[in-house]
Amino acid sequence: MKLVPFDKVKLEDVSVEGAAGTKIRWLVSQKDGAPNFALRMFEIQPGGHTPFHQHCWEHEVFVLEGQGELVLAGEKRPFKRYDAMYVDPDVYHQFLNTGDSVLKFLCIIPHEDAPKKEKKTTGNPFAAGTANNC
Repeated sequence: MKLVPFDKVKLEDVSVEGAAGTKIRWLVSQKDGAPNFALRMFEIQPGGHTPFHQHCWEHEVFVLEGQGELVLAGEKRPFKRYDAMYVDPDVYHQFLNTGDSVLKFLCIIPHEDAPKKEKKTTGNPFAAGTANNC
């Protein structure tokens, strides 16, 4: 269990090649005992950006403040405060701050070494799919 104001979590530089004006707060991570996912808050200065990169996991993103563009394989898609985004695994992507204030967004990713759970078989016909958008 962890409960902490976001601004008490260390704000760190993103020093990956290709990033500019970008900082990160690891709000919840494996070091907190979270077995599957990390919750991060990015803060990108005006004109700043994350690197243009790809990886084998997905992103779920929610914009808290500001505006920007999501670059997906070279195509730019604008976004703004309160927009939600999903980025597929293995797709080249980048987040750009196109506004005049700090862009802040939450990003959820799975841990690279999250424990794999064995798939169980049940008599439930909905177990392999979705029911009620779950």
